[in-house]
Amino acid sequence: MFSGIVEETAIVTRLEKEQENLHISLTCSFVNELDIDQSISHDGVCLTVVKKTEKDYTVTAIHETLLKTNLGQWKVGSKVNVERSVRADGRLDGHMVQGHVDMTAVCTKVSEAEGSWYYSFEYEPRTEEHITVEKGSVSINGVSLTVVNSREKSFDVAIIPYTYEVTNFHEIRPGTIVNIEFDIIGKYIARILKQMGKL
Repeated sequence: MFSGIVEETAIVTRLEKEQENLHISLTCSFVNELDIDQSISHDGVCLTVVKKTEKDYTVTAIHETLLKTNLGQWKVGSKVNVERSVRADGRLDGHMVQGHVDMTAVCTKVSEAEGSWYYSFEYEPRTEEHITVEKGSVSINGVSLTVVNSREKSFDVAIIPYTYEVTNFHEIRPGTIVNIEFDIIGKYIARILKQMGKL
């Protein structure tokens, strides 16, 4: 499990296609602290470390992951938000993020607001569980954020300068495809209401 509090941006160093899989190598400041089989969130996608060197580490994205996320658009040099899993003895500063991306969304607008930024995103819901609520939580590229201006197929988020600089949000423009994971609690509630015939 993750918190949505990004540690830093890793840089893609190598991409290798093998049948339907994509092996992705990245470098970051904590490469020497990683272990094989360790789970790391990459732009919100939970991927397992399968190989490492002194300079970088490698994860593998399968076909299903490539279909539902923006990983297939990464290039050598791409900046990727990374977060190691939550420690049992640590604080949960963001919200409960599983690293199981629900779908992608497209950025439709970026507006400056005297020191912060508002980003608008649109998506096509596949189920009743793909919803946002005002002041609820959503994960965008692995970043835990609060929803503002929630609508049926779109929503906005506000980004403070720290998040803008530390994550890859400073590279998001209108037309950029991002990974989104809806709040797990909201998804369970929507599923229960549907089973009860109230949704």
